[in-house]
Amino acid sequence: MVVILIIVSFLVFSLLALSPGSVVATLLGTQPSTPQVVAAIKAQYHLNDPFLVQYWHWLTSAVHGDLGRSIQSGEAVTSVIASHLPVTLELAAYTLVLVVVVGIPVGMAAGIGRGRLFDRSVSGATIVGMGAPGFALGILLIYVFGVGLGWFPVYGAGSSQAIDRVYHLTLPAVALATGLVALIVRQTRAAVMDVMEQDYITFARTRGVGRARVMLGYALRNTALPVVTAAGLLLIVAISGTVLVETVFSLPGAGQLMVQAIEAKNVPVVQGLAFFVAVLVVAVNLLVDAAALMIDPRTRAGVRG
Repeated sequence: MVVILIIVSFLVFSLLALSPGSVVATLLGTQPSTPQVVAAIKAQYHLNDPFLVQYWHWLTSAVHGDLGRSIQSGEAVTSVIASHLPVTLELAAYTLVLVVVVGIPVGMAAGIGRGRLFDRSVSGATIVGMGAPGFALGILLIYVFGVGLGWFPVYGAGSSQAIDRVYHLTLPAVALATGLVALIVRQTRAAVMDVMEQDYITFARTRGVGRARVMLGYALRNTALPVVTAAGLLLIVAISGTVLVETVFSLPGAGQLMVQAIEAKNVPVVQGLAFFVAVLVVAVNLLVDAAALMIDPRTRAGVRG
């Protein structure tokens, strides 16, 4: 984790050096280019030091929660991100709930009924779902369920009340979850088909073990490891995929903040968001590995071995 974060942090910091034009001009933004302001910018970002020394100063500040200041507003980057982050995390969590609640049961049912009409229908639907871009599906959902039927709002995140927030995030979550549900359905289906062919399932049925116990105690537990791994990775995809969906639905989240920061060449904010996403990706992977150790005794035995 440490090695990956150091490499990513170096690449993120290099965004400033790789940005077109003068680094000072980029950091000045709309501020007047007076000698005093230029000197202050150079002192704040250690621009007179060698590149690696600049990176070291930025890294040590980032570790202590200081990611610089936004060129547009002058606020601390951490404060800017913190003000937009809750909407993105709520949207990602809502999306993950839809993926798990819909994807796993449908995938298990398709895997158990392999080759039947339901399985073929689900397989065809997953192909369509994986091929539908989230932003295009979002526009379709807005037109049908927002404008046409008027069931859901078409923009904004609503108030801070839980019910109103869920109401506003339903269409964005569905747009974001459709492709991910298709992936988790296929992953679960493949895992269930493999498990259902194992000898312990046959022996359990031969001994007269009830169908519910076979499905929950044997099939579900043994398919949990690949499904949990896929769900953790899909959470990362959900967070990164909010960029376009938030733009379509005008959600004031981190994804829309990233788009605005790139358009305004607000490099410190882009650096902060990129570094935060990298930390989140590493943390989610660590949690997935820990969950794998907890779920599957064979994994723990392999680690001890």
